[in-house]
Amino acid sequence: MLQSLFIINQSSEICLEKHWTKNISKAVCDTFFDALTKYAAGDVPPVLETPSNSLIHILRNNLYFLAVCANEISPLLVIEFLDCVNSIIEDYFGLATETSVKENVVLIYEILDEMLDGGFPLATESNILKEIVRPPNFLQSLTDAVTGKNTIVGSTLPINQLSNIRWRRSGVNYTNNETYFDLIEKIDAIIDRSGYVISKEIYGSVECLVKLSGTPDLTLAFTNHRLIDDANLHPCIRFSRWKRERILSFIPPDGKFCLFNYHVSSLSPISLPIILRHNVLLREHGSRLDVVVVPKTMGKPVENVKLTIQLPPEVLNITATPSVGRTSFDVTTKLFQWDIGRIEEKSVNPSMKSSINLISGLTNLPSNPVILVNFYIPQFVVSGLKIARVDMYGEKYKLFKGVKYATKAGQYEVRT
Repeated sequence: MLQSLFIINQSSEICLEKHWTKNISKAVCDTFFDALTKYAAGDVPPVLETPSNSLIHILRNNLYFLAVCANEISPLLVIEFLDCVNSIIEDYFGLATETSVKENVVLIYEILDEMLDGGFPLATESNILKEIVRPPNFLQSLTDAVTGKNTIVGSTLPINQLSNIRWRRSGVNYTNNETYFDLIEKIDAIIDRSGYVISKEIYGSVECLVKLSGTPDLTLAFTNHRLIDDANLHPCIRFSRWKRERILSFIPPDGKFCLFNYHVSSLSPISLPIILRHNVLLREHGSRLDVVVVPKTMGKPVENVKLTIQLPPEVLNITATPSVGRTSFDVTTKLFQWDIGRIEEKSVNPSMKSSINLISGLTNLPSNPVILVNFYIPQFVVSGLKIARVDMYGEKYKLFKGVKYATKAGQYEVRT
């Protein structure tokens, strides 16, 4: 059972607090604030124990969502709910930031009132919540201010709230019936100085935008579905059919939602989409840092390519000459960045040569730095997973279907 929820910024300021069972003093957060001083941002243990409560939190967009719970509760349940709160706020107001939370405190209170009943999750589907608590509308807010009425919160319970398809609102009707699927993969990798892959993990998701009238029943099938090692399914998906046939069968929510997340088996023979050829030499005289970026994307262009290198504190300055893009070096933090931008298909591999000046008189030479690589590859999935077909049943209108693919870098680390 959740007793309270606090939304806290990076300065340890409480932006919002909500209590369900009884008002709890803000002093309950002191244990969490103490942990913030001991750990770096993002490294605070997700579960902290106090003599009377458990403090469970997630970090999203520089905001901490902190739940105060009774000790006997599943931490994963609370983390899932906190992530749902963040997603709902994003769905209502765009990105969940400190500004959007502070500007919409009253509406967020109304949403949280509907999401939990006595501290237990009740309504967590965006479609249903938007029927109960209407999204902000300037004209409606102006009308409410003039009439003195509150039309933000609906007066009746949505029809589908207690049905078997509680995630889909009733009475949906569109002139053009269309659905879009975005299959996006993120790759985490660690490559040693000789080019050997120490570890690689691929995580993917299918993001949907559904604008279909009535109550359509969709099926989605994949090619190479055996690549999927583990999956997190949206409640609308029929689990028995997925387990039996590896086909997604579902009545979709209306609007934007994440259909499912998956992990690709680490045993799959998958090539890395970006290779770095580097030559790093740190010594008292003649230190160098040379890098060549080699895309392995089967001719697909690569966007938002950026290399970030945290140089050691012994570095005085670096003079870089890139073949494309621009470089920057922060003398204070010793952070060097090479912003390449877009690498076109069949273009010459981007390269950079640089000379480094170290502090004179060093007795111990610094160790070589790590290169963090960021990139985005449209219409390319590194695992090879594809959506084979999308079929609809239960409705007779013509359906327009669109599918897009993308791969982006997660924690992509090259050791030099």
